[in-house]
Amino acid sequence: MKQMIQIIRKADVEKEYIHVLKLELDYELASLFDAMQNKNEREMENSKKRLQEIHVELEALHAL
Repeated sequence: MKQMIQIIRKADVEKEYIHVLKLELDYELASLFDAMQNKNEREMENSKKRLQEIHVELEALHAL
């Protein structure tokens, strides 16, 4: 019974983390758009890097 509760809790934590990652994904896409509008190369690269990291994390959680 304890193991079942731990599995359920882990699943809940993963769902919440996926939700947070998706919110962060939206934020980074907006940041990238702003950087592109302002032609800010440094911010574009930073956003692209973070978007790639988010992608890898979501892929690892099978959330894509």
